[in-house]
Amino acid sequence: MDFEALLDQYEKPIYNLVLRLVGDADEAADLTQDVFVSAYKNADSFRSDSSEYTWLYRIAVNRCKNRFRQMVRKRVKDTFSLDDTAKSYDTAEPLAAAETPDTPWESLNRKELRKHIEEAILRLPYDHRVVVVLRDVQGMTYQEIGDVIGVTADIVRTRLAHARGSLRKTLEPYIRP
Repeated sequence: MDFEALLDQYEKPIYNLVLRLVGDADEAADLTQDVFVSAYKNADSFRSDSSEYTWLYRIAVNRCKNRFRQMVRKRVKDTFSLDDTAKSYDTAEPLAAAETPDTPWESLNRKELRKHIEEAILRLPYDHRVVVVLRDVQGMTYQEIGDVIGVTADIVRTRLAHARGSLRKTLEPYIRP
């Protein structure tokens, strides 16, 4: 396994995944580094029954899940600041490519909606957040998500349906009919 090529190819996608899951750029950078250190240390245990991509995503999701559990154990309340969100997502890739807005007003509205979406995703329970990020942001299939988080594709579908329902309710005031 060419670790340098692996790092070059997957560092940015893994960082963006972790950033979307934890919502903090510094935390995401630390966790991304942990993911690749762990991958390097355990490279000999990599089985070819899954792709390197799936293997790294599984490591990343597990690191985020462990960090989330640590935070819960320490009873750290998740306070949400619009200032923190702006800093956290400055380096992230957009959720989806959008057409160039015609006016500054449309651009501002689009930017605000994106912030509301990112905030709503961060407020989801971890099990729901991870499926939304892997499916709707990273574009993974249900089967790939199931492989990464260790559940069946049916469970992924169920969690995704619940998560999208929650997002729909949360974002309803910001989306015009």
